[in-house]
Amino acid sequence: MSKFEVLLSETAVSQLDLLESQQADRIKESLRKLKENPFVSRSGADIKKLVSVDDPPLFRLRIGDYRAIYFVDEKEVKITQIIHRSKGYKWLE
Repeated sequence: MSKFEVLLSETAVSQLDLLESQQADRIKESLRKLKENPFVSRSGADIKKLVSVDDPPLFRLRIGDYRAIYFVDEKEVKITQIIHRSKGYKWLE
C-alpha cells in the first residue's frame, strides 16, 4: 500500500503551537502514523469515524487527552483540528 501524505490546516498548526513541546511532540509522532493507513485503528493509533459527518467523512485520532480531527482526500490526510477532549465536538454543530 502506498503511503499517505499528512497535511495540517492553519487552524491545526495554531492549535499545536499552543501546546507544551512534550505534548506537541507526542501528537506529531501520532500524526506520522496516519501515513501508513488513516482508516484502521491499531496499536498507537486509536482511529474512529465520526458518524454525524459524511461530506467529507471525518475521522478522529485519539492522542491521550487530545483529538486530531481529519479527513482523507485521495492520498492526503488533512488534519483540520487538534482539540482537547474537554472541548468535545461542539465545533461540529
